[in-house]
Amino acid sequence: MIDWDLAVATASRMAGPGPTIARGEADAVVAELRAGAARSTPLVRDFTGLAAPESDGGSGRELARTAPLLVVDRPGWIQANVDGFATIISPLIDRLRDKKGQPSPVANAVGSRITGVELGALLGFMSSKVLGQFDPFYTPYGAGDGNDPGSDIGKPAGRLLLVAPNIVQVEQELEVDPTDFRLWVCLHEETHRVQFTAVPWMRDHIHAEIAELVESVEIDPAKLAAMVGDGFKRLSELVRGSDDVSLIDLVQTPEQKVVVDRITGVMSLLEGHADVVMDGVGPEVIGSVAEIRRKFNKRRKGAGTFDRILRKLLGLDAKMAQYRNGAAFVRGVVDEVGMDGFNKVWVEPANLPSKAEIGDPASWVRRVHG
Repeated sequence: MIDWDLAVATASRMAGPGPTIARGEADAVVAELRAGAARSTPLVRDFTGLAAPESDGGSGRELARTAPLLVVDRPGWIQANVDGFATIISPLIDRLRDKKGQPSPVANAVGSRITGVELGALLGFMSSKVLGQFDPFYTPYGAGDGNDPGSDIGKPAGRLLLVAPNIVQVEQELEVDPTDFRLWVCLHEETHRVQFTAVPWMRDHIHAEIAELVESVEIDPAKLAAMVGDGFKRLSELVRGSDDVSLIDLVQTPEQKVVVDRITGVMSLLEGHADVVMDGVGPEVIGSVAEIRRKFNKRRKGAGTFDRILRKLLGLDAKMAQYRNGAAFVRGVVDEVGMDGFNKVWVEPANLPSKAEIGDPASWVRRVHG
């Protein structure tokens, strides 16, 4: 029902290659990002108290990351996210086929190309904005499925992506020190890798939440049309900025909103925690961290009117709020109970903050610490 290859091709055309630099300089950027990620691992561990396990797969060779690092270009990021989307929505496609049957060859050809172009347009826009991403849905061929205890030991638990051309483009736009900026980005993204590899249940928890959200998607055409119609009535208010929601929020059922609120709480925690780490470690190893943070925060607000509208429609404004609110939550908890007290958040899923607790750190402390 989705032409995945067309989605990749469309997105890659829209994205463009990014800034033009010599091959030797590009190789140097890749090497520096890899070195920055490796340097960040002990810095993150010492600051947070979280230790990401490494594995030699029983071979006795040098330890390897349980979540590998990939330095990619924009098409590489696009392909990784198309693979992730395919994994996420495959149960929904199965439900649609069970309900409506296999579409005719003509309908399948036309429909799959339309959705492929739509998905490609979304990813094409996003691919020039993302500096890095932890991909928790990545499972290499031959990895265990988690059903057999020990089947996933030594297998990659996701993968970390650093988008080299975007990092170079942003450092040029901000006119900051390239070495400092690259390490600063690595600190943030490496924190995400540590979150998912040092907390053994986090990946399965995110998978389960996304699966529940996909399972709750309405597939009845009449009900879906009514939801879309109601959403478009509020669209003009959203564009004017009078409603702090995205297009996704406009077509949510009450049941989906409950799941989305839980996911928002978790993502705010993960993003805010990574921001606190990058700024907490930064002064020790990054001389210009204050300048970078000041300029980067200004950039996060979006450049022009069109960019700001797209950010709101796609929910990117909400993601920026996740950084701010999540960081305030982490700092509020650490101020009250210290880093060891905060780390109780990683003990079990029940200790994760709700969306409401993200805005009220003291309430989380009362619930978890008693």
